[in-house]
Amino acid sequence: MARDVLFSAESRGDANESVIEPHLHYSEKTRFAQLIIGIVCMAMIANLQYGWTLFVNPIVEAYHFDKRALQYAFTIFVVCETWLVPFKGYAVDKIGPRFLIVIGGPLVGASWVMNAYAASLNTFYLAAFIGGVGAAAVYGTCVGNALKWFPDRRGLAAGLTAMGFGVGSAVTVMPIYNMIHSPDFGYKSAFLYFGIGQGVIVFLLGWFFRSPDLKAIEAKYPAPMQSARPQYGPLDVVRVSLFWIMYLMFVMMAAGGLMTVAQLGPIAADFKIADTPVTLVGITLAALPFALTLDRIFNGFSRPFFGWMSDHIGRENTMFVAFAFEGAGILLLGQYGQDPVLFVILSGLVFFAWGEIYSLFPALCGDTFGSQYAAANAGLLYTAKGTAALLVSYTSVLAANYGWHGVFYAAASLNTIAAILAIAVLKPLRKRYVTCNR
Repeated sequence: MARDVLFSAESRGDANESVIEPHLHYSEKTRFAQLIIGIVCMAMIANLQYGWTLFVNPIVEAYHFDKRALQYAFTIFVVCETWLVPFKGYAVDKIGPRFLIVIGGPLVGASWVMNAYAASLNTFYLAAFIGGVGAAAVYGTCVGNALKWFPDRRGLAAGLTAMGFGVGSAVTVMPIYNMIHSPDFGYKSAFLYFGIGQGVIVFLLGWFFRSPDLKAIEAKYPAPMQSARPQYGPLDVVRVSLFWIMYLMFVMMAAGGLMTVAQLGPIAADFKIADTPVTLVGITLAALPFALTLDRIFNGFSRPFFGWMSDHIGRENTMFVAFAFEGAGILLLGQYGQDPVLFVILSGLVFFAWGEIYSLFPALCGDTFGSQYAAANAGLLYTAKGTAALLVSYTSVLAANYGWHGVFYAAASLNTIAAILAIAVLKPLRKRYVTCNR
């Protein structure tokens, strides 16, 4: 009994449901307003992950840190941001989303303010920890709330929410890059000003979050037929082998993408193309900021695109297409990335095929295990990103021994294996599972 009260729902689906603010008017306007608020909050935490690569070389130049040692800060952030999400998601399932966002905003801001004044690796590590805690609160809340509000279109809703995390940093890549390289400002000013701005916006928007009554929202917007009816809590989910297949695939896919996210700046520097001017569609920028801007845009828009596709052709079929596409893109980037134009284009394609994991896996989890604990269960699955992040710090070792081509081949292999698993293993097992649990 204690287990059920603490962290689980009975699999027969008749456990006491959390009913939060049941008198909301569940119109399309209401739920899309909640979706938009979540997207903006996700955009405000995006730079904590995607903007980090812009700061690595300036920090190393300022303090002469070992680059691999500094990159542990990135690993700490990702591990905290992912491994804490299930707990934050469980809190959302129980008490609603508002409190988590209001607390997360100041933590997100404090992280970058600390980075602005940090002069030691330990301070950067502490700032990464604080930022990870704040980002976990925001990420887990926004994705979980979207899954609850849109049981009929989980792929699209999760994709649009995750798009904020992908595209959010695109609009600030050039301002941050210019501020870092400005003689009047520098990387410390970029950390300070953007950190304060991001934290304040999340804090203010947090007060507008609401969570729906699950019975009412699912009655009006029923889930598709491929969804299971029972409501499973996290302690039930971890006993299902199907969950661990999803988890393994998530680790494989996240590892390759995170390697590229963390190392794109150093890769461009080693290829000696980071500051090479590139002209595409009438726009001329240095290769690295051009690639980062394009990557963020492609990465963001891939999430609702593939989420929408999965609502129509199935989650596993969409996974196979996207995962195989990314594997091919990584191989091409390793082969032709030393050309600055191809570096920009191919890195964009890689990120386009990578971003979809943040819409497909949460939607798949909600379909399979139900809406009542959707935030906690999706958060539990999301910890796979933290597990994958543990591999990122070793990419420097792999690159030192085998060159960047070794990193690219390893990442492409993981993507290819995940694509095969989606069709050959995950699809038939989940079909059997859902059929038995309707």
